[in-house]
Amino acid sequence: MKPARLMILAVAAVAAGMAGLLAMRLAGKRDIVPQQIAAVVEKEATINVLVASANLPVGSRLSEKSAHWLAWPESGVVKGLITQSDRPDALKDLKGAVVRLPMFEGEPIREEKVADASSRILSSLLPSGKRAVATEISVATGAGGFILPNDRVDVIMVRKSAQQQLITETVLSNVRVLAVDQQIEEKQDGSKAAVGATATLELTPDQAKVLAVAHQMADRLTLALRSVADAQQPDTTAADYLLAGDNGGGLVQVIKSGTIVTDGPTGPKPQ
Repeated sequence: MKPARLMILAVAAVAAGMAGLLAMRLAGKRDIVPQQIAAVVEKEATINVLVASANLPVGSRLSEKSAHWLAWPESGVVKGLITQSDRPDALKDLKGAVVRLPMFEGEPIREEKVADASSRILSSLLPSGKRAVATEISVATGAGGFILPNDRVDVIMVRKSAQQQLITETVLSNVRVLAVDQQIEEKQDGSKAAVGATATLELTPDQAKVLAVAHQMADRLTLALRSVADAQQPDTTAADYLLAGDNGGGLVQVIKSGTIVTDGPTGPKPQ
């Protein structure tokens, strides 16, 4: 056999061997199954919390249909939430309880947002230290009938001075409306608000006295509707001069023709 032919056969044999070796290595890699690393996810511990099953307006009463238990992350449970571990009979105990502040579907029910079921509705809505005082309103003096429970209003007094000039004064500022007539909750059906004849306001004891004096002095009292953004502003201010006869010094406050006269040690003083 010629040397050239032998060389060609040798090269072919070597090439065939290398191709076979390469094919074996590739087949071996395909046979290797990659290891599956199972990710272990640790589930956070939960605790059942009482939540609202629907939107609950002020004045509504809790029932088995309006509240239910919901698993809540244990790290997110704060003081005031009602848990099944602490109060397993809460659904039964709170049946008929009055909602003092609005709650939304899925919101945890807090202790301070509900009042005892045996409480009278309006009195249960009053925070400690506040008073409910009614004042007459009309379309003209009640913001055209758009004042609703939980709105904030200023009380403006219009009266005549001794010179028969009209004077306007804001005697109460940013006070909350508890009810309009017998309605203590906003309408949820989108219907038009009925024009009430009486608005019940949430006042401090001093504010209640100011309003009582203003009723006697005023030719007209008007409620001015405020923005909901003012809800965080102070609501305990009042026209202090109307409390001149309530300072514990034995002074007697007399109102004559829309003018306050205070009897003191030096005699009557018009204010």
